Amino acid sequence: MIVVGITGGIGSGKSTVARAFHKTYGIPMYISDDEAKLLMVQSPEIKSELISLFGEDTYKEGVLNKPFISDAIFNDKELLEKMNAIVHPRVASHFKTWVSQQNSAYILKESAILFESRADTSCDFIITVTLDKATKIERILKRDNTTVEKIESIMNKQWDDAKRISKSDFVIVNDTMSHMQDQVDEIHNTILNKIK
Repeated sequence: MIVVGITGGIGSGKSTVARAFHKTYGIPMYISDDEAKLLMVQSPEIKSELISLFGEDTYKEGVLNKPFISDAIFNDKELLEKMNAIVHPRVASHFKTWVSQQNSAYILKESAILFESRADTSCDFIITVTLDKATKIERILKRDNTTVEKIESIMNKQWDDAKRISKSDFVIVNDTMSHMQDQVDEIHNTILNKIK
Protein backbone atom coordinates (compact mmCIF):
# COMPACT_ATOMS: atom_id res chain seq x y z
CA MET A 1 0.00 0.00 0.00
CA ILE A 2 1.32 3.44 -0.98
CA VAL A 3 1.31 5.76 2.06
CA VAL A 4 1.13 9.52 1.49
CA GLY A 5 1.93 11.58 4.58
CA ILE A 6 0.33 14.98 5.06
CA THR A 7 1.94 17.32 7.58
CA GLY A 8 2.24 20.99 8.42
CA GLY A 9 2.28 23.33 11.38
CA ILE A 10 -0.64 23.99 13.69
CA GLY A 11 -3.41 25.87 11.88
CA SER A 12 -2.10 25.12 8.37
CA GLY A 13 -5.21 23.10 7.47
CA LYS A 14 -3.76 19.59 7.16
CA SER A 15 -7.08 17.92 7.95
CA THR A 16 -8.91 20.14 5.44
CA VAL A 17 -6.44 19.06 2.75
CA ALA A 18 -6.81 15.38 3.71
CA ARG A 19 -10.62 15.73 3.54
CA ALA A 20 -10.31 17.27 0.06
CA PHE A 21 -8.47 14.15 -1.18
CA HIS A 22 -11.06 11.95 0.54
CA LYS A 23 -14.12 13.85 -0.68
CA THR A 24 -12.92 14.33 -4.27
CA TYR A 25 -11.22 10.99 -4.92
CA GLY A 26 -12.37 8.68 -2.10
CA ILE A 27 -8.82 8.31 -0.76
CA PRO A 28 -8.90 6.73 2.73
CA MET A 29 -7.48 9.07 5.37
CA TYR A 30 -6.00 8.44 8.79
CA ILE A 31 -6.04 11.55 10.99
CA SER A 32 -3.36 10.66 13.56
CA ASP A 33 -4.38 13.21 16.20
CA ASP A 34 -8.06 12.10 16.13
CA GLU A 35 -7.07 8.43 16.33
CA ALA A 36 -4.65 9.14 19.20
CA LYS A 37 -7.43 10.90 21.14
CA LEU A 38 -9.77 7.94 20.55
CA LEU A 39 -7.15 5.47 21.72
CA MET A 40 -6.48 7.59 24.81
CA VAL A 41 -10.14 7.08 25.76
CA GLN A 42 -10.73 3.54 24.49
CA SER A 43 -7.50 1.68 25.36
CA PRO A 44 -7.43 0.45 28.99
CA GLU A 45 -3.61 0.15 28.80
CA ILE A 46 -3.13 3.74 27.64
CA LYS A 47 -5.64 5.04 30.22
CA SER A 48 -3.88 3.21 33.04
CA GLU A 49 -0.42 4.47 31.99
CA LEU A 50 -1.61 8.06 31.53
CA ILE A 51 -3.24 8.06 34.98
CA SER A 52 0.06 6.77 36.41
CA LEU A 53 1.86 9.62 34.64
CA PHE A 54 -0.51 12.55 35.24
CA GLY A 55 -2.65 11.47 38.19
CA GLU A 56 -6.38 10.95 38.75
CA ASP A 57 -7.38 14.23 37.05
CA THR A 58 -6.35 12.78 33.65
CA TYR A 59 -9.94 11.62 33.05
CA LYS A 60 -13.23 13.11 34.19
CA GLU A 61 -16.07 10.57 34.15
CA GLY A 62 -14.21 8.53 31.55
CA VAL A 63 -13.54 11.54 29.31
CA LEU A 64 -9.99 12.70 28.62
CA ASN A 65 -9.35 15.94 30.51
CA LYS A 66 -7.66 17.79 27.62
CA PRO A 67 -7.23 21.20 29.34
CA PHE A 68 -5.56 19.50 32.34
CA ILE A 69 -3.12 17.53 30.13
CA SER A 70 -2.48 20.52 27.88
CA ASP A 71 -1.55 22.67 30.90
CA ALA A 72 0.62 19.89 32.36
CA ILE A 73 2.73 19.44 29.21
CA PHE A 74 2.71 23.10 28.11
CA ASN A 75 6.19 23.91 29.46
CA ASP A 76 7.33 20.44 30.47
CA LYS A 77 9.19 18.78 27.60
CA GLU A 78 10.06 15.69 29.65
CA LEU A 79 6.40 15.06 30.56
CA LEU A 80 5.37 15.54 26.91
CA GLU A 81 8.00 12.98 25.83
CA LYS A 82 6.75 10.50 28.44
CA MET A 83 3.16 10.92 27.22
CA ASN A 84 4.28 10.48 23.59
CA ALA A 85 6.18 7.31 24.53
CA ILE A 86 2.88 5.89 25.83
CA VAL A 87 0.65 7.01 22.95
CA HIS A 88 2.78 7.05 19.76
CA PRO A 89 3.72 3.34 19.58
CA ARG A 90 0.03 2.39 20.01
CA VAL A 91 -1.01 4.84 17.27
CA ALA A 92 1.68 3.39 14.96
CA SER A 93 0.40 -0.14 15.61
CA HIS A 94 -3.23 0.95 15.11
CA PHE A 95 -2.24 2.63 11.83
CA LYS A 96 -0.62 -0.57 10.52
CA THR A 97 -3.80 -2.53 11.24
CA TRP A 98 -5.92 0.18 9.58
CA VAL A 99 -3.71 0.17 6.44
CA SER A 100 -4.10 -3.61 6.09
CA GLN A 101 -7.88 -3.12 5.86
CA GLN A 102 -7.80 -0.50 3.05
CA ASN A 103 -8.26 -1.07 -0.66
CA SER A 104 -7.18 2.00 -2.60
CA ALA A 105 -4.43 3.20 -4.97
CA TYR A 106 -2.92 4.99 -1.98
CA ILE A 107 -3.87 6.15 1.51
CA LEU A 108 -3.29 9.36 3.46
CA LYS A 109 -1.71 9.66 6.88
CA GLU A 110 -2.21 13.14 8.37
CA SER A 111 0.07 14.05 11.27
CA ALA A 112 1.30 17.35 12.71
CA ILE A 113 4.45 15.61 13.96
CA LEU A 114 5.09 13.30 11.01
CA PHE A 115 8.82 14.08 10.98
CA GLU A 116 9.26 14.61 14.72
CA SER A 117 7.73 11.18 15.48
CA ARG A 118 9.73 9.60 12.62
CA ALA A 119 6.47 8.42 11.00
CA ASP A 120 7.81 9.87 7.74
CA THR A 121 9.98 6.75 7.41
CA SER A 122 6.85 4.70 6.61
CA CYS A 123 5.64 7.14 3.91
CA ASP A 124 6.22 6.80 0.15
CA PHE A 125 5.39 10.47 -0.51
CA ILE A 126 5.02 13.47 1.80
CA ILE A 127 2.92 16.60 1.37
CA THR A 128 3.62 19.66 3.53
CA VAL A 129 0.73 22.11 3.94
CA THR A 130 1.79 25.73 4.43
CA LEU A 131 0.15 29.02 5.29
CA ASP A 132 1.41 32.37 6.53
CA LYS A 133 1.74 32.69 10.31
CA ALA A 134 -0.81 35.50 10.79
CA THR A 135 -3.56 33.54 9.00
CA LYS A 136 -2.71 30.38 10.95
CA ILE A 137 -3.06 32.24 14.26
CA GLU A 138 -6.32 33.84 13.14
CA ARG A 139 -7.77 30.43 12.18
CA ILE A 140 -6.68 28.75 15.43
CA LEU A 141 -8.16 31.56 17.58
CA LYS A 142 -11.50 31.06 15.81
CA ARG A 143 -11.32 27.27 16.19
CA ASP A 144 -9.88 26.78 19.69
CA ASN A 145 -10.38 28.34 23.09
CA THR A 146 -6.75 29.45 23.41
CA THR A 147 -4.37 32.40 23.43
CA VAL A 148 -1.81 33.78 20.97
CA GLU A 149 0.89 32.97 23.56
CA LYS A 150 -0.10 29.28 23.64
CA ILE A 151 -0.32 29.09 19.83
CA GLU A 152 3.14 30.62 19.41
CA SER A 153 4.56 28.28 22.06
CA ILE A 154 3.25 25.28 20.08
CA MET A 155 4.57 26.77 16.82
CA ASN A 156 8.03 27.25 18.37
CA LYS A 157 8.12 23.59 19.42
CA GLN A 158 7.22 22.35 15.92
CA TRP A 159 9.50 22.15 12.91
CA ASP A 160 9.35 25.23 10.69
CA ASP A 161 7.93 25.02 7.17
CA ALA A 162 11.33 25.33 5.46
CA LYS A 163 12.61 22.26 7.30
CA ARG A 164 9.46 20.25 6.48
CA ILE A 165 9.49 21.33 2.83
CA SER A 166 13.12 20.25 2.43
CA LYS A 167 12.02 16.67 3.25
CA SER A 168 8.73 16.69 1.30
CA ASP A 169 7.75 15.63 -2.20
CA PHE A 170 4.90 18.13 -2.55
CA VAL A 171 3.83 21.45 -1.02
CA ILE A 172 0.26 22.77 -0.78
CA VAL A 173 -0.24 26.47 -0.05
CA ASN A 174 -3.59 26.45 1.76
CA ASP A 175 -4.58 30.10 1.27
CA THR A 176 -7.96 29.67 -0.47
CA MET A 177 -10.25 26.65 -0.97
CA SER A 178 -10.10 26.84 -4.77
CA HIS A 179 -6.30 27.14 -4.87
CA MET A 180 -5.96 24.28 -2.39
CA GLN A 181 -8.29 22.09 -4.47
CA ASP A 182 -6.31 22.79 -7.66
CA GLN A 183 -3.13 21.65 -5.90
CA VAL A 184 -4.89 18.54 -4.53
CA ASP A 185 -6.05 17.61 -8.05
CA GLU A 186 -2.56 18.07 -9.47
CA ILE A 187 -0.85 16.05 -6.71
CA HIS A 188 -3.44 13.25 -6.93
CA ASN A 189 -2.77 12.85 -10.66
CA THR A 190 1.01 13.02 -10.15
CA ILE A 191 0.89 10.28 -7.48
CA LEU A 192 -1.27 8.04 -9.68
CA ASN A 193 1.17 8.48 -12.56
CA LYS A 194 4.16 7.70 -10.33
CA ILE A 195 2.65 4.50 -8.93
CA LYS A 196 1.38 3.05 -12.23
